[in-house]
Amino acid sequence: MTRPNWDKYFIQIAHLVSQRSTCLRRQVGAIIVKDKRILSTGYNGAPSGLKHCREAGCLREQQNVPSGQRHELCRGLHGEQNAIIQAALYGVSIKESTLYSTHLPCSLCAKMLVNAGIKEIIYSDGYADELSLQILNEANIPLRKKTL
Repeated sequence: MTRPNWDKYFIQIAHLVSQRSTCLRRQVGAIIVKDKRILSTGYNGAPSGLKHCREAGCLREQQNVPSGQRHELCRGLHGEQNAIIQAALYGVSIKESTLYSTHLPCSLCAKMLVNAGIKEIIYSDGYADELSLQILNEANIPLRKKTL
């Protein structure tokens, strides 16, 4: 077995984190890394203590909302949001860190990542949200696609 380089190692961990997702539409995992150390992880799903989408149903599915639209209808948090929140809960600064994610962040997450001080985003799969790319490009946050 070949030892993975750091990017492959961290993107594989993001994919493992995504397996905890409770979303009916897409399983997303995100990890925040600095100096080759994992600072925080997150996956998409309902807030702590609330019913998961598998139990409560998915309003976006019921209304046939296309991917990348009407985020406010989702009862869940995105993986990137949960990674930021977990870092905040435990007092971990994520300024100047790198986000590894199974998917390109949406525009809501992109805005949060800009303000959180994320310096680079490495992702596996795209996401149907053109505004996200505009925001990240304007903020000069480098994007790199890394597949498994």
